[in-house]
Amino acid sequence: MKTLIGGAVAAVLGLIGLSVWFGEFLQLLAGALPVMLLLGGGLALYLGFDELKDTWKKDDSAADVGTVDDDSEKYKKEIDDLKKEVETLKAEK
Repeated sequence: MKTLIGGAVAAVLGLIGLSVWFGEFLQLLAGALPVMLLLGGGLALYLGFDELKDTWKKDDSAADVGTVDDDSEKYKKEIDDLKKEVETLKAEK
C-alpha cells in the first residue's frame, strides 16, 4: 500500500514539475536527444558489425566442413582397405 501511495505522490509531483518547468524540460530534451541518438547509433553499428563477423565465421566453418567430408571419405577408404588386409591375413593362418 505504501508503494501505491508513494507512486501516486511521485506521479502528481512529476506532473506539477513538468507543467511548471516545461520550457526547461524541452531544453533538456533538446540537449539529451542528440546524445541518445549518437549512443544508440554507435550501439547499432557495433551490433551490426558483430553480426557480420558471425556470418563470416559461419561461412568459414561451412568451407571447413567441406574439407572434413573429403578427408572422411579418404579415411573410410583406408579403413576398408585395412579391413580387407586383416581378413586376408586371418585367412592365411
